[in-house]
Amino acid sequence: MIRYIIIGMISVVMAQNTNQEIITFQSANPFSFEEIIVDLENEPAQEVFGTLTLPNDYDPDTKYPLIIGAAGSLNWSTHHLDYLAMYQEMGFATFQVQSFDSRDIQSTVGTQVAVTTAMVILDSYRALETLSTHPNIDVDRAGITGWSLGGAVSLYSAWLPLVSAINGGEFMFAAHLPIYPPCVIYPHPAENMQFSDAPIHILIGELDNWVPAVACTELLDKMEASGFAMNIDLTIYKDSHHSFDKRSTEIIVVENGYTLGDCRFPMNEEGTSFLSESWKIPINTPLMQKLALMTCAGRGPSFGGNADAREQSFAFAKEFFTKHLLSD
Repeated sequence: MIRYIIIGMISVVMAQNTNQEIITFQSANPFSFEEIIVDLENEPAQEVFGTLTLPNDYDPDTKYPLIIGAAGSLNWSTHHLDYLAMYQEMGFATFQVQSFDSRDIQSTVGTQVAVTTAMVILDSYRALETLSTHPNIDVDRAGITGWSLGGAVSLYSAWLPLVSAINGGEFMFAAHLPIYPPCVIYPHPAENMQFSDAPIHILIGELDNWVPAVACTELLDKMEASGFAMNIDLTIYKDSHHSFDKRSTEIIVVENGYTLGDCRFPMNEEGTSFLSESWKIPINTPLMQKLALMTCAGRGPSFGGNADAREQSFAFAKEFFTKHLLSD
């Protein structure tokens, strides 16, 4: 039931901390979901790395539940790492996917083409598969979370056609926590609304003009109307902007960023997004994406922390992953 609440092989290099490992694995650079579902085998390989951190007092003979984190369009920020530190203190292993640094990219704000949601979803599943061979990781208790672009990763990594194309469903996440994701793509028609039955919970701000909360309420309404069993909820934090969980409460305008308030794009079973249900113009190249955004997006979104929302979101994240990954 949906509730709306207003409020392979491991290549290892030891990192500076003894409980950290830098792990590399093979991924690829699909621009779109379509390239994963239709043509993944022909995508050139891309080496990706990330940081695995075990709890400080870890036992080398113990397997730990895992939380994989995916960054936003500005790459990793301090508040993202604050969550990971909290999870480590709780007894989780965390894996910080370095999708940006692996591709020598620092930001995709204003373009959203150099590192895409499809790339990071593939990176995350390849990381999960790689970590399945790690002696201290229990991949049956693995969750995924992310912020903004990473929020989309955490959300759409639960879309079953993508999972099937990547690994046939052999490796899946047991819980998804998307934080202010862009919910502007929706599977269409209703029979394509096939999401994992793992728990999914979206956290987003009421005043978010970068990725609007209303797009997420509409997506969840479409999910419910599809008739498929869904296990997804949504929390909207009052008086909160994009990045409400930042330490700083200063509200900053990003002049070259996109505001996606009016953007909604249907997506077919092959992962192809279209301009609209009537205008079946595919959005499957960087140029077509730019043209599509010109029809609906503005510029100059704002972001900044809200102390109350930050406190509530950290508390919720702690409770969510405890319930779904730590509880028997």
